[in-house]
Amino acid sequence: MLKQMAGSTKKFTLIGLFSLLFIIVWQNSFVGTTDIANWCIENTLTVISLLFLVLTFKRYRFSNFSYFVICIFLCLHVYGSKYTYAGNTFGFWLQDMFHFPRNQYDRLVHFNFGLLLYYPMQECFSKWLRYPQRIAFFLPITVSLSVSGLYEIIEWLVADIFFVEQGVSYLGTQGDVWDSQKDMAMAFLGSTIAFSIFYVYYKYHFKKN
Repeated sequence: MLKQMAGSTKKFTLIGLFSLLFIIVWQNSFVGTTDIANWCIENTLTVISLLFLVLTFKRYRFSNFSYFVICIFLCLHVYGSKYTYAGNTFGFWLQDMFHFPRNQYDRLVHFNFGLLLYYPMQECFSKWLRYPQRIAFFLPITVSLSVSGLYEIIEWLVADIFFVEQGVSYLGTQGDVWDSQKDMAMAFLGSTIAFSIFYVYYKYHFKKN
């Protein structure tokens, strides 16, 4: 019993550290933002995601690793809202360092959406919804691609109908007519890489045991 209590205490400590890290990054993104209206629009989905994690916490808890990668992804996203994705300073640093033709920060976040959130989704399908393991391995890839497509539709609605004045800064297409398709492709690539890593690990672990 003491061992279980120690394990629970350790888990809550880690979740507290992840939460503290995110709060610091989130607060910094608001304090130093260059566009408050865009910040509010960008963080609407952040608030929805946080509400989902809080409301489901008692019923289902992700592993420490899942909370860690979720935290990292949310930090990447809110940091993007600080300067707008197209004007992100880290993106400009990458552009100068690797001689990219444009600020690639939005591509980085879309890629990490697939890469980092693959495991939490896989864990949700296998442990929470109890899908067969082979299906739980593939579903996060299709979900990543579907959610990416839905997000691009939401971007269009926000930019062209609901918040027209913020449309250009919110979309961050930087003149690329294929921006939406490339964003979805990056998310698909990230989830595929994550699938390959965890599938190989699962097969190795299964054979070992």
